[in-house]
Amino acid sequence: MTKRSLVMAGGGLKVAYQAGVLQVWLDEAGLTFDHADGASGGVFNLVQYCQGATGTEIADSWRDFPVLGSISLNWRQYLKLFASESLMTYDGFRERVLRGRWKLDWQKIRSSRKLGTFNAYNFSKNQLVTRTQDQIDEDYLVACVSLPMWFPPITIAGDRFIDAVYLTDANLMEAIARGADELWIIWTVSRKAVWKGGFINEYFQIIETSANGRLKLDLERIEANNAEIAAGRDGEFGRPIKVEMLAAEVPLHYLINFSSAGFTAAVEQGIADARAWCAAHGIPLKAPAQGRLLALTFQEVMQGPFALGAQEPEQGAQQGIAAATTMAMHASIRIDDLDRFLNEPAHAGSLSGTIDFAPFGAGIPSTAGIFNLLKSTGPHMKEFIYQLEFQHDGKAYYLDGRKYVRQQGELWKDTTTLYVTLHEGRDATGPVAGSGILTLGVSDFVGTLGTIRVHNARTPADSAAALERFGKFFLGELWDSYGIHLQKPD
Repeated sequence: MTKRSLVMAGGGLKVAYQAGVLQVWLDEAGLTFDHADGASGGVFNLVQYCQGATGTEIADSWRDFPVLGSISLNWRQYLKLFASESLMTYDGFRERVLRGRWKLDWQKIRSSRKLGTFNAYNFSKNQLVTRTQDQIDEDYLVACVSLPMWFPPITIAGDRFIDAVYLTDANLMEAIARGADELWIIWTVSRKAVWKGGFINEYFQIIETSANGRLKLDLERIEANNAEIAAGRDGEFGRPIKVEMLAAEVPLHYLINFSSAGFTAAVEQGIADARAWCAAHGIPLKAPAQGRLLALTFQEVMQGPFALGAQEPEQGAQQGIAAATTMAMHASIRIDDLDRFLNEPAHAGSLSGTIDFAPFGAGIPSTAGIFNLLKSTGPHMKEFIYQLEFQHDGKAYYLDGRKYVRQQGELWKDTTTLYVTLHEGRDATGPVAGSGILTLGVSDFVGTLGTIRVHNARTPADSAAALERFGKFFLGELWDSYGIHLQKPD
């Protein structure tokens, strides 16, 4: 029979996302595993799994995580300056999270029938140590996540233990050694490969180097093994190894976070991604989401010079300025399923609103509309798409508006400039009737942010988390497009 290993890879506090995936894989998809491995932050979810928590209970343990209440600064060490052992300790985390919020029961964990392996590095003996759930306690668990400089090493039986991340953030070889034929990996370490300056950024980029480099080498070993077996030879592992991996960019920082809502947002992101992943892999969900879908709405007003007869937006803008003719679009955007919106490539929502254009009249209502946010349309191009259909004097018109977000463009201009073309008919294939350029001013932009509303949230915390997910998606995509720090316009 096929043996499966669940690999809960590290990722610091980004593993809140991993918990959301577990809710779907364990509870909604009903997947079972013969073995589970955890390294670095992944051990936080692994220990709850071994204790018998459901995927939903693990996910709930990260919702509204008390990030500030779990921090303990190592004040006494600060007096030592360059000889300081660590900036923080796990004292508060042990008391408020491990014993308080999560209520870890070590007798229950050590007697669990769920086989789990926990990885730490024995600095004193220079070796990776892997212990099963029946061999661990609170000290060893903390040792698995004790990052040098940030937290002090943990002394166990006279040896000093630290986080294993510099050797491995996912012990695939342990899973294979225990007979796994399938490795189900949840990976949250960033793979964007964008180098940022600053001590903290560079510290964690070193960790990304170690983690991603080790993972790549292990996956290459597995690929080579499978190729050998496919060619009729034995291969390194003597059997084919299947890898199922769900990897994501999670907007939480590995360690330094100040918003509890961000953890709820990461959990919900993991749930949404896992559901989409299961659908793509043909895995039915036994317990689909209950209740109404999270929705989000906002309003936006853009206006600028426009002229009938102009074939191109720049031409229409020039003619509109000369003739003092302007168009205004009052747009209402609705996203009926926020999870779907964030996960599908087109990021599509619905658009309604009104058009003001003096030759046609004011407040002309739309009859249909399409909205896309940061839809990828090329290797270095993403677009905001606003398309409205309306009627004037019994004739159909179609307004096609686009904002072009270029990798090396001007941030403020690209995100507040809408190039519009008016077509006769009910789509963008009809003859061009006019063109122009509509813009969004600073005060209008601030006003737009103030109109964002979340609908169907169960609690205020869920609403705040959904708002944060949408905001981080929007800003994160802009960051990816420009590769620079976002700045407010003058």
